[in-house]
Amino acid sequence: MNECILVVDDDPEIVGAIAITLEREGYQVRRAYNGLEALDHALDPAVRLILIDVMMPKLDGLSALIRIREKRNLPIIVLSAKSEDTDKVLGLSMGADDYVTKPYNPQELTARVRSQLRRYTSLGDIHAEGRGRLIVNGRLTYDPDSLTLRADGDPVRLTPTETRIVDLLMRNPGRIFPAEELYRRVWNEDAYACENTVMVHIRRIREKIELNPKEPDYIKVVWGIGYKMEQHG
Repeated sequence: MNECILVVDDDPEIVGAIAITLEREGYQVRRAYNGLEALDHALDPAVRLILIDVMMPKLDGLSALIRIREKRNLPIIVLSAKSEDTDKVLGLSMGADDYVTKPYNPQELTARVRSQLRRYTSLGDIHAEGRGRLIVNGRLTYDPDSLTLRADGDPVRLTPTETRIVDLLMRNPGRIFPAEELYRRVWNEDAYACENTVMVHIRRIREKIELNPKEPDYIKVVWGIGYKMEQHG
């Protein structure tokens, strides 16, 4: 069965154009034209990915994103105009996995959709190489089989992209990853002007696992080089 994608934008022409692009690639497409409609569709487990605009009536895209994240952990891509850089950062901060700028390039759009769905599917593959043991690092316990993280014994809710970052860092404690390498390995794309995107995701993970996110004990920045997972006994 082809993957089902929810496209949300208050402009029917944009929704229609994106739907045509995705349907040509073999995806099923559902359409919504405001944040409230998006919430109704997003709760259906058949929906595997959401493309959502920021500025919409009734309920804006970022508010809808937050409410969807409370219920589901599927990939969400924010649609943002090129002039709305703050919307991109806000979207990533609030739980989006990626963003696409409008007017969008059809090839880029489908590539990002494929990439997110591929990573989302791989997160459920418990037979992936190298899994099968708990990784304990101080207050953190990571289960590579179920791809779940606990801090002080409490489960940490991570998005698919955050999970990929945590998986990479927890498996390689002490190793410094430049932002470009993190992006290539997590997003499976060439790294171009990726520092901001990586930084926002790292900040979001810190807010979930660190006792004091402003003075992190675990995910450290090595200035001028990259990020690493600090090892604790």
